[in-house]
Amino acid sequence: MLKDLRELGRNFWLYTVGRWISQAGWVVQDVAVPLYVLDRTGSGAMMSVFVMAELIPRLLINPIAGVIGDRYDRKKLMYGLDIARGVLLFAVIAFNLLDIRSLLVIQVLMSVMGAFFSAGISGMFPDLVRKNQLAQANSVLQSGGQVIRILGPILGGVIYAFGGIRLAILINAVSFFGSGLFEVLIEYRRETRKLSSLSEVWEDMLEGFRFIRASRSLLVLVSFAIILNTLLNPVFAVILPYLSRVTLRLSSVQFGSIETAATLGALAGNVLIAGKLKESSEKLLFKALFGQLAVMLLLAPVAHPAFRRVAYPMLIAIFVAFGVFNTLVNIPIFAKLQKAVPDEVRSRFFSAFETMIMATTPLGMAVAGPLLDVVEMPLLIAALVAISLLVTAYYYINFRESVMNIDSEIMEVVA
Repeated sequence: MLKDLRELGRNFWLYTVGRWISQAGWVVQDVAVPLYVLDRTGSGAMMSVFVMAELIPRLLINPIAGVIGDRYDRKKLMYGLDIARGVLLFAVIAFNLLDIRSLLVIQVLMSVMGAFFSAGISGMFPDLVRKNQLAQANSVLQSGGQVIRILGPILGGVIYAFGGIRLAILINAVSFFGSGLFEVLIEYRRETRKLSSLSEVWEDMLEGFRFIRASRSLLVLVSFAIILNTLLNPVFAVILPYLSRVTLRLSSVQFGSIETAATLGALAGNVLIAGKLKESSEKLLFKALFGQLAVMLLLAPVAHPAFRRVAYPMLIAIFVAFGVFNTLVNIPIFAKLQKAVPDEVRSRFFSAFETMIMATTPLGMAVAGPLLDVVEMPLLIAALVAISLLVTAYYYINFRESVMNIDSEIMEVVA
């Protein structure tokens, strides 16, 4: 395995270590900011405002960011935006911009810069390793991220308790500079085409969506992802917190441990792909998806009063298994897309793809919340997952070949 990891190459490891450093700093700040906002305001509504301040700008900026990611030097976008975010956070500390209004503005600015940064890295990453290494490379990158997400919240809480919001922001600022240092050393060159007018921005944005429309396989995959995201996202964003805190009356520590269980499962799935399955993981896509839905169906009996005494250990087991299966679904999909989408449209494609998925997220949550007041929770969970199973079976029967061979089909369209 160590030999395989070394073969991923210098550029991959510079990129990956840089990403891990910035993720570690961001997790610390991401824990500290909600605590600080609640300490200062005591308002759940203000917390929602901060969440929307991160989500909405990114949703609006994503298509434009994709254009910039395809037109300009992606390496410079990466390290430039990391350094810029570090400078911004240092300014927050230097000028004591720690009031709620200032932090809200900073949240919006960080979201906008994050959108442009993501567009650059989504276009650049597939060029750093060979195509047959993409599944393994994605898994290694995600494995480190999972470890950070397990340890980061604990570390963030300790840092906030010890040094407050100022220390948390300082650590994140330093992490962005550290990440930028690694990214500067990456060897990456590509021809760029600078924009000459605003009309080109609009045309390039549309081209990202047209690229999806031109491929039957991409249309199938995008529609499939949107439907499943709309149906299943409420289970995690709305129903699970309600089930844990209201129905089962679990403590905040127990609720956090359920999320940690999912992260541990995802880490196990990534290690499995990186160490053993590698490219062959792409063949397991539908099997993993059916496994994921079967595990989620077990949430229905957990919500029933008859299982109240064993609900917590059942939730831990369910979310460990879910984490494994979810990774075996997501990594192969992204590896296939990274292989197939050509360099000149890659940033726009991934930005358009992310935008369409994000845009449907509020829909499912808006419907599921009110339904909790009128439908028994076990029935609601069973209905959402059962519909998802039927949708998956439909796509499996009718479009399995399109999804499994999406990389080959896209390359034929491009050719």
